[in-house]
Amino acid sequence: MNKKILIVDDDPRNIFALKLTLKARGYQIESSTMALEAINLLKNDKDISVVLMDMMMPEMDGYEAIKIIRNTAEISDVCIIAVTAQAMPEDRQKCLDVGAQDYVSKPINVDILLTAIEKFS
Repeated sequence: MNKKILIVDDDPRNIFALKLTLKARGYQIESSTMALEAINLLKNDKDISVVLMDMMMPEMDGYEAIKIIRNTAEISDVCIIAVTAQAMPEDRQKCLDVGAQDYVSKPINVDILLTAIEKFS
């Protein structure tokens, strides 16, 4: 397996919890608390196969970050799973419309998350 996942979340506690869970299942983890930094990480690390993108972040939200990723040729095909506390049906659609492949609401159900990761990677 040994897939590399990039966790993008402005809350270090969320990153910490996800990192523990995913590392225990054999994934390699990179993380970033800022969207712009995450985009640069993607450009510099071709091994990242999945991005878990928090949609609500201060300087640049996940919607804007996904648009930039999708419009940047060298990283446009990476799998992006939107992660958000916004759990209304229209929020899910909004995430998919900007280019996320899937959507997982917080608090994260690990089984649902793992299924999403496996489906797209």
